[in-house]
Parts: sequence; C-alpha cells; structure tokens
Amino acid sequence: MLLILLQLLVLVSCDPPRCDPAFRGQCKPTVEDKPKCTDVLLSYCDDMAYPQTMFPNILGHKTREDAESGAEYLLVSVAESLLGGVCNPDIRMLGCSVLAPRCEKEKVLKPCRAACEAVRKRCGHAFEGIDMAWPYFLDCDRFFASEQEGCYDPLEGLRAEEDAEALDSMETAPAEDPAMAMRFTYHTNAQMVGVLKKIEERCSDVARTYSIGRSTEGRELLVIEFSNNPGRHELLEPEFKYIGNMHGNEVLGRQLLIYLAQHMCSEYQLGNERIQTLVNTTRIHILPSMNPDGYEAAVSGLPDNNYGDDEEQGPRYESWNIGRSNAQNIDLNRNFPDLTSIAYGRRRQKRHRTDHIPIPDRFWFGKVAPETYAVMKWIRSIPFVLSANFHAGDLVVSYPYDLSKHPQERNMFSPTPDDKVFKLLARTYATAHETMSSENAQCGTSHTNSPKGTVNGAQWSSIAGGMQDFNYLHTNCFELTVELGCDKFPPEEELYVGWQENHEALIEFMEAVHLGIKGIVKDEEGNAVKGAQISVRGIRHDITTAEDGDYWRLLTPGIHIVTASAPGYSRSMKKVHLPRRMPAAGRVDFVLQRAAPELDPPEEDEDGPLTGTHDRFDPYNQYERYALMSDSSQNREERAEKPWWWNYFVVPGGPAPTWLLKHY
Repeated sequence: MLLILLQLLVLVSCDPPRCDPAFRGQCKPTVEDKPKCTDVLLSYCDDMAYPQTMFPNILGHKTREDAESGAEYLLVSVAESLLGGVCNPDIRMLGCSVLAPRCEKEKVLKPCRAACEAVRKRCGHAFEGIDMAWPYFLDCDRFFASEQEGCYDPLEGLRAEEDAEALDSMETAPAEDPAMAMRFTYHTNAQMVGVLKKIEERCSDVARTYSIGRSTEGRELLVIEFSNNPGRHELLEPEFKYIGNMHGNEVLGRQLLIYLAQHMCSEYQLGNERIQTLVNTTRIHILPSMNPDGYEAAVSGLPDNNYGDDEEQGPRYESWNIGRSNAQNIDLNRNFPDLTSIAYGRRRQKRHRTDHIPIPDRFWFGKVAPETYAVMKWIRSIPFVLSANFHAGDLVVSYPYDLSKHPQERNMFSPTPDDKVFKLLARTYATAHETMSSENAQCGTSHTNSPKGTVNGAQWSSIAGGMQDFNYLHTNCFELTVELGCDKFPPEEELYVGWQENHEALIEFMEAVHLGIKGIVKDEEGNAVKGAQISVRGIRHDITTAEDGDYWRLLTPGIHIVTASAPGYSRSMKKVHLPRRMPAAGRVDFVLQRAAPELDPPEEDEDGPLTGTHDRFDPYNQYERYALMSDSSQNREERAEKPWWWNYFVVPGGPAPTWLLKHY
C-alpha cells in the first residue's frame, strides 16, 4: 500500500503546473486570435460588390468550410434552378450577404433590412410555389440592420448593372418586362406561380390571385382573376372560369391559360378595347393547373405516385400516361359525384328536374381527391355561368352529357335539356379555332361522331363522375371540355402554333358568357330574392338567382317563355324575343308578389329529397376523416408532409433542415 501511494505522489509531482490566476507567471493563458477580414472564397458569392468577408459569419459558421457544408449555402447554390429562374440573382446575393457578410477594417457590416424586405415582397411567391418556407437566414428582422445602425445594400452590384442597362436603353422604347413576355417553353410549377404573381403585381387594378386549396403533395391550386373590381362579385356581372391540366400529362391547356393571363394583362394596359370591355363586364377566373402533382410526374417521366393501389382504377398506366392521375393515382375526371345517373333515374317522375341535384351522402364515403374537393367547393362558392376545361388526346369540343343513357353505358347520343345551347357554345370555340372545325385537321376517335369539331361526350366516350356533368347538374354553370390535339405533351416548338390556333377561340368563348338573358328578381318592396328559380318553357333545367337576386340564363336566339318563382311568392312569367347576334345579354327583371306557399310535398327518389338538400356538402365530415386515414402509415405520412425537394437538402448524419418546411 505504501509503495502505491509513493507512485501516485511521483505521478502528481510530474504533472505540468496548472494555470492559476493566484500565482503570477506560473503559466500564460491562451490568447485567441481576433477574427480578421479574409477574401470571399465561396464560389457562388464571388460576384458580390465587396472583396472581403469574415468568419464567424452572421449565422455563426466559424470557417468557410462550415458555411459551405450547411443547408443554407446549398439552398443559395441551387436557388436559380429550384425556383425556375425566378428572382435570380436576388435570392442568391441576399443569402451571400449573410453567409459571407461584408468586412471592412476588421469589422462585419450587416446588409440592409430594406433590401431584404423588398426582395421578400417580390420573391416570396416563388417559395410558396414550391411549398417552401421563406429561409430563416433571410429573416429581415434577425440578420439585417437598419440604415440608422449602419448597413449596406447587398444588391448594389446588381443595381449598378441595371442602371447601366437603363442608361443604354434610354433612347430606345422601353422594353417589355421579361417576366411578362410569353415564353414558349414549358413552365415549372414555380415559374407558373411566379408569372401569375407578376401579372397580379403589374395589373393590380384588374387582376388578383387566390388559392382554392392544395394538391395531394401540397402544391397550391392557384387561380388568377380578371375583373374591374377583383375580389368581389358585382351585380349582373357574369362569372366565367377556365380550368387546365386536369390530367397532369395533358399540358397544352396549362400553357395556353398562362399565355392567356399574360395577354389579358398586357392588352388591357395597352388599351385593347375588346379586352377592356370583356374584363370590365365579366369576372374571369383562370386555374391553369388543377393537377400540378401529375404535371411534375409527367415532366420527370417517373411513374405516378401511388398511395396504395386502388383496384377500381385498374392496372397501372403505361409510360405514355405517366402523370395523368393525381399523386393518389386518382383520375380527377372520374372523381366527381355521378349525378348523371340520378338525373336519368328521375326521368319517369312527374315534374322531374335536372338542376341542383344534391350530392349523395354515399359519395363522401368513397375516395375523394383533395384537388376534386377543392374544385367542388370553388364551384359551389361562386355563381359561375360558363366554363371550359382543357384536355388532350383529340381535337374536338365535347359537351354534356358525358355519361351515356344506354342501360349498359355504351356510347350513345345523350343530350341534356339544354342541348341547343351546348351545341351553340361548342361551335363557338370550334369555329373560332384555326383548324378544329376542319375535317382534314381532326384526329383521334371523335371524328366519326363530330360534325365540324364538336361532339356529345357520351356519344364519343361515355364516362361517369366527370367534371362537366357535375357543373351542369349541381350548379348554374354550363361547362364544356376542349380537347386541344392528339399529342398530350407536344414539343416546345409547337407551343407558339398552339397559342396562335387557340388565341381567338379563347377570347370568343369568354365573350359567349353574355349570350341569352340576365336580370334581377325582387319582391314588391324591392328586396332581392335569393334562390329564385328561373325556368324556360320546354327546357327541364332551371337556374337560380345569386345572393343579390341576379341571374344569367344562357339561351339560343329565338322566342322563349321565361318564369321566375320562389317559395312564398306567386309566379311571374314573361315572353322574351332574342334576336341573332345580340352584342350582350338581354335584361329581363322580375318582381314577385307574396303568396301562400304551395302545399305540394317534395318528390323523393332513392337518393333522398329532391329539394332542400342541395346545401349539404360533406355533412359527416367524411373527407377530413378519409384524409387522416390516408396518412395513417408512417411512410405515407412522411411523403405527404415532405415536399419533392426535401431529400435534396437532407445530409446523412446531419441535422434535418426543418426550417425549409412551410408547415413544420
């Protein structure tokens, strides 16, 4: 034991003396070198307007290597391609001002908060377009300084270039905004959102963007609206909509609607009288992409994302159909409530109706895609009058019904009560198109049943659960389907030709929303009557008045007997003569007098009461339950929460950059 103690004493005595502040000179404390200015060596930041930076930087990265290995620098390096060229190089240079801040006289200068706020206002939509949060290191309050604190403009080099270009072009006519110029190449989802936001910014007096929901993978379903009072319904001003890219791999319609939005904005500002009249008298809504997830799959060439194979959908599509369905492998044009079968079932009933058919409760217990749900809510929330949705695979305009009245659903001519109106509307688009009405130009299988580029949907290809039948049977809206050509994903070289062929037809079809009659239904005291029925003799399909008592009834030229009625009021009838080539809808107002309510009980069928249930929309909240159930598996949950770009930023063994997630 004594020997062991002696050995320990020897070891302790051999230890070097420790630094003790009580004994001066015993040892010297370590002196850390003060940070110094060093050259900017980050390759994506070497064009900044200053030559030197300092580490640790504003984010606390101690060395250049630390900064280069972080997700922040990775985002800066891929921002241009990730955002589809939008806001380049603004985002990159703003990020570099934080990762490699300016250093002068051994002191770091912070970038100016005003510059950060300007970039965020201009470019925030680009991140929203890919469902990415605004980067934390570009937080204008945390990492940027005010002018009073002393700061510098990180975009000063960019400003100098822009000023030089402006001086060079002073003697020439002002160039068009590059973001507004039609680019005859396919737009990514981020680029599409960027263009729509730019249009909203440039034509803010007549344009507005708004979202109707999100796709399965979280992409925004963005609509752009044109009106002389965007954001609200105006009395007697009809509502119109265009929908593109319902099938993700049918892409020409998506591009045409982007070009149409650009055209409407630029021509309105240039004083085009036709476009100004259209915008000032119509509220126009354009949804370029109803299926952005399918578009991404089609562009990448990868198979459809499959959230569990659905036997009802049949076998997996071949490669030529990649992206047709949404990310759940649901064909959106088979996913709406089948109200056509209900309409057929009512034909033998006395006083049967084919309008405002309620959604059967059983529909909500099926598989409802988020894109379908969003569009259904949108259609119900606005009193749309006329609509078209764009597809590809043929060159024809198809009109309802889409589902055949044949007992075995074989292809068979199956007209609606408004068959004459639908044929007139279909001819309007087909004849204004440069080639659609020509027999030599037709392609696909429709030509056997399509005189001059129009065809009854059920006679051509019978389907159940289509969007155009739902519009007609559930709301006031008349919708047609425009097939833009046999090539579903034409080469970019053909985009210009596609725009030239469809440009006039797109405008004329919007103008067709002013066919027929319009008016206001009031009571004797001048109060608007909401939900009054407008009936036309010989047509078993009524439309109803909107919130302010106004209505729009599409009709062909001729003589019509029109009746307005509402519970608790007596009927009012008028004879209307509509001459050919009327420049606008005829004005027909009604005043209803109070009367005892009719005692006739409502008729019923197997789907429940015919009246009084139209307002029921997902009454058991089944859609939300289904959405939760579809995320029950961990793999599906991770896929649903993480956007398509997530894995690119995850470094094995490193911290997950959750700050990129918008909904984290």
